[in-house]
Amino acid sequence: MAEDAEGVTFKDLGLADQLVDACEKLGWTRPLKIQAEAIPLALEGKDVIGLAQTGSGKTGAFALPILHALLEAPRPKHFFSLVLSPTRELAIQISEQFEALGAEIGVKCAVLVGGIDMVSQAVKIGKQPHIIVGTPGRVLDHLKNTKGFILNGLKYLVLDEADRLLNEDFEQSLHEILEAIPRQRRTFLFSATMTKKVEKLQRVHLRNPVKIEAASKYSTVDTLKQQFRFLPAKHKDCYLVYILNEMAGSTSMVFTRTCDSTQLLALTLRNLGFKAIPINGHMSQSKRLGALNKFKSGDCNILLCTDVASRGLDIPTVDMVINYDIPTNSKDYIHRVGRTARAGRSGVAISLVNQYELEWYLQIEKLIKKKLPEYPAQEEEVLLLEERVSEAKRLSAMKLKENGGKRRRNGEGDIEGEDIEKYLGLKDGKSSKKKFRRK
Repeated sequence: MAEDAEGVTFKDLGLADQLVDACEKLGWTRPLKIQAEAIPLALEGKDVIGLAQTGSGKTGAFALPILHALLEAPRPKHFFSLVLSPTRELAIQISEQFEALGAEIGVKCAVLVGGIDMVSQAVKIGKQPHIIVGTPGRVLDHLKNTKGFILNGLKYLVLDEADRLLNEDFEQSLHEILEAIPRQRRTFLFSATMTKKVEKLQRVHLRNPVKIEAASKYSTVDTLKQQFRFLPAKHKDCYLVYILNEMAGSTSMVFTRTCDSTQLLALTLRNLGFKAIPINGHMSQSKRLGALNKFKSGDCNILLCTDVASRGLDIPTVDMVINYDIPTNSKDYIHRVGRTARAGRSGVAISLVNQYELEWYLQIEKLIKKKLPEYPAQEEEVLLLEERVSEAKRLSAMKLKENGGKRRRNGEGDIEGEDIEKYLGLKDGKSSKKKFRRK
C-alpha cells in the first residue's frame, strides 16, 4: 500500500520552499514512503535504484530532487535532465508532473515520443527546455538528426519503468543514448519490478547506487481485491459482459493480448450499450491520447487496452481491472493490476482464465505468492447472455472486416484513419442510448 511516511513533511526532506509549496498546491500533504526514502538520498547526490509498487509516487521521488537541483544549479540549465520511458503515454504523464511541480519556478519540458511530428518537437528542443522526457527511439532520432540537440552537459538521467527499458526491446537505442551523454551525472532507476541481471545495471554506469525497496520484490497492494475465474474459452465474452454489467457504473480497464482484440471488444461492448473505447499501439498518438482523455474525463468508462497502457499511467478513478487475456509474462500482471487501487485507494482485479492459459495464471500466483479466490458467478446465469453477446460480436466482426477492406484498398493499415467515434458508430461523441441489461 502506498502509505504516507509517518510524521514526515516535504520540508523535512530538505526540499526548497518553492517545491514544498508546489506539493501543497497539488494536494500532496505528506511524502509517500518511496519519496521519503529516495529524496534525501538523491539530494545528497547519490545514484538511486527505487523499487516500489505501481501507484506509490515514484514520479515525485525523482522529479522533486531534479527540480531542487535545477533551482540551485548555475546557468546554463537547458537539457539539465533526460527522463526515458517505455511508452509514449507515460512520457507525456511524467512531463505533466514536472510542469505541475515546476510551475512556480518556470520549468520548461519537451516530450520526444513517436507518433508526433519531429519538426514540431525540434522547435521545442530549440527553445532549450530544462527537462527532456521521451521514449528511447525518438530521443535517439533527435540526437542524430536535430541540430543543436547535444546532451554533453546533462546532469541527470532517469529510467522510469527501468526493468522494461533494460530489456532487449530498447537495448540498442539505450546503448547509443548512453554513449551520447556524460558518465559524470546522477542516475535514477525506478520501477515496480526490477531485473536481477547486474550486468544490465552496470551498462547504465551507476556509481555506488543506493537501492531502496518500498515494496516486496513482486507485490500487489493490500487495498487490491484480486480474483480469478476459470472458464471455457468459448464463454469468455459472456463472463466479461456479465462482470461489467454487475459492476455497472464502475471505471474499468480491460486488458487483451492483441490490438485487434481491443477494437473488436470495444465495438462489441458498444453494441451492447456500454461506453467502451480502445487504446493500442496501432493507433496514432493523437488517437491514443484522445481515447485516454475520454476515459479520464468519464465520457467512456471502459478502456480496452493492450499492455501499452499497463505501465505508469496514473488514472486515479479506475475501480476495476479485468485481465481478459492472461499475460504470458507474469511481471506484466503486476503492472496491469497496478492501474487500480492506487495511492491507498481500493480496487478490484479479475482474471478470466481459460483452459489454454492456466499455466500462465499459475506462474502469476507463484510470483505474487498468493492463492487468489475465485470470482463468484452462476454459469447458468452468465450463459443467459450468450445469444445477445454472440450477435453483438458477429456484427462487430463484420463491421471491422468491412472497414478493414476499405482501408486496405486505400493503402491504409488500421483503424487510426478514422475518428474513434465514427469507427465505434457514435454520433457527436455520444454512445448508444440503448443500455444493455440482463433479462
